[in-house]
Amino acid sequence: MLNKTQIRYCLDTIADMYPDAHCELIHDNPFELVIAVLLSAQCTDALVNKVTKDLFKKYKTPEDYLAVPLEELQEDIRSIGLFRNKAKNIQKLCRMLIEEMNGEVPRTQDELVKLPGVGRKTANVVASVAFGVPAIAVDTHVERVSKRLGFCRWKDSVTEVEETLMRKIPKEEWSVTHHRLIFFGRYHCKAQSPQCEICPLLDLCREGQKRMKKRTG
Repeated sequence: MLNKTQIRYCLDTIADMYPDAHCELIHDNPFELVIAVLLSAQCTDALVNKVTKDLFKKYKTPEDYLAVPLEELQEDIRSIGLFRNKAKNIQKLCRMLIEEMNGEVPRTQDELVKLPGVGRKTANVVASVAFGVPAIAVDTHVERVSKRLGFCRWKDSVTEVEETLMRKIPKEEWSVTHHRLIFFGRYHCKAQSPQCEICPLLDLCREGQKRMKKRTG
């Protein structure tokens, strides 16, 4: 695993590569963000944005999602993976918002994870992006990059990755680092074709060095 100085170098380098990293899910308010992040599970942000372009025109409030049959909502998001289960969770989430939370999206992670379909990753994204709460949401990109670079151990669970990153990264940098790691993983350190040969962090990345040896060997 990398030491504190090495991790700092990695974070600064990634910051230079992606200074404008941000949440790429298009939304206008916390409620739309919750719906978008819920839909994004095992799905690309690009596809979610394509679907929510029309979805958010049709449904403005929690009441709107409950005013239609479940089958209609399923049809509206059919192109997204796990659309049946996600439609059910959206309606359950909307019902809880109305009945228990005065129709407002809660601001804390502890309250957010009570919502159907909202796990810790989703809660962290919403708390961070919508309300400015420091958080590191560990999605597939953050987990992959953290393990490849040696911020944490390969055997660590998602929760352990999050806890490790929170210990090793200053709290005031949690949210922006989350976005930068996502961009680094989405556009550079990709799952199938990481750009090791042009990576400025190759000298510190044992995983990248192994890949380069296989390519040249």
